[in-house]
Amino acid sequence: MAAWKSWTALRLCATVVVLDMVVCKGFVEDLDESFKENRNDDIWLVDFYAPWCGHCKKLEPIWNEVGLEMKSIGSPVKVGKMDATSYSSIASEFGVRGYPTIKLLKGDLAYNYRGPRTKDDIIEFAHRVSGALIRPLPSQQMFEHMQKRHRVFFVYVGGESPLKEKYIDAASELIVYTYFFSASEEVVPEYVTLKEMPAVLVFKDETYFVYDEYEDGDLSSWINRERFQNYLAMDGFLLYELGDTDVSFFISGKLVALAVIDEKNTSVEHTRLKSIIQEVARDYRDLFHRDFQFGHMDGNDYINTLLMDELTVPTVVVLNTSNQQYFLLDRQIKNVEDMVQFINNILDGTVEAQGGDSILQRLKRIVFDAKSTIVSIFKSSPLMGCFLFGLPLGVISIMCYGIYTADTDGGYIEERYEVSKSENENQEQIEESKEQQEPSSGGSVVPTVQEPKDVLEKKKD
Repeated sequence: MAAWKSWTALRLCATVVVLDMVVCKGFVEDLDESFKENRNDDIWLVDFYAPWCGHCKKLEPIWNEVGLEMKSIGSPVKVGKMDATSYSSIASEFGVRGYPTIKLLKGDLAYNYRGPRTKDDIIEFAHRVSGALIRPLPSQQMFEHMQKRHRVFFVYVGGESPLKEKYIDAASELIVYTYFFSASEEVVPEYVTLKEMPAVLVFKDETYFVYDEYEDGDLSSWINRERFQNYLAMDGFLLYELGDTDVSFFISGKLVALAVIDEKNTSVEHTRLKSIIQEVARDYRDLFHRDFQFGHMDGNDYINTLLMDELTVPTVVVLNTSNQQYFLLDRQIKNVEDMVQFINNILDGTVEAQGGDSILQRLKRIVFDAKSTIVSIFKSSPLMGCFLFGLPLGVISIMCYGIYTADTDGGYIEERYEVSKSENENQEQIEESKEQQEPSSGGSVVPTVQEPKDVLEKKKD
């Protein structure tokens, strides 16, 4: 009886799970060719996928949850998915180059999602991009609410001006990453000091920074740099985003000062380096925030691929992710003062940069990436490695052998042909000479017939 109850409960749970999956899928529309004509009627959040793509299959249950959540909260954004392999022409029009690709389509605009593939992050992206480009903050209470809700956001303070036009242009490009607000001077908190109006501010790390066109350069570049908190727990995705901000060195791009540690290791050396970087980021923020991004990274695997070398852990490394240069310690970091001195030496050029994106370094990276790929394949699956690399080598060997033997046979046949050809020519010359020696009768040539030997003997008798 107990076994029967357990079996019934198990079947009930399985049924509930299946029903949940069916319900979730019901809020995600399968899009086809008609989507191209009808999409302007609504705001769409679309997953462009390929049926054979492993990452797409991993995203599918998350995408179904996104569809259910957006429907349950009454969002105006519709959630759909499109097989980009079946409707490749439509996917190419939207600039789909990989799978899965997530885009929010609003009118004639298409915004790429490049954040973590989690339900909350995707929904946050949809809310941010589908709403107003510049959101007004009408009161101090609303301003305080935004400070509690968002770790980083930008505010334009003032009336109509050329700076506001630049702010709107920057927001239209970077709304995929962060929030943009506008407010009057009376709404801004009392602790904020503005030397002139209008102004653009970023609020983060429990403080604020004011945009200075003379020191900070282009407004869009400044926003793209400042959309990150001053200290971050880094991973490969964040480093890529930091490297994607700008390409100029020390003018618009930021260097990344990293404590590379093992977070599972609680020894003094690991925790000390992390604490030093955190203190520099906090206490020297006004001095370094324009040039440096600070953080720590767990493990050295990703850093090793960037440096093409084995980095000792724990250590400190400074990366220029825009051109793949890096700076390694020229001294032991014992305290905050040592780290500040190391940063100042980088800024004044006394520490030599390594790596880079020169032609030699690019060739070196190609060789390194190929070697790493082969080693990783053989480590994870030796049989697969033998198949992938042994089969092409075997085919090439067979082809080379076939070409070699074909050349040898061809030469032999050609030689035999030349010999037979010369023999035929000699035979023809002999026959011609015989014909010239024979007498002619009546102008006609009579062929000579050799008589048998016994007939000749009778004639002699």
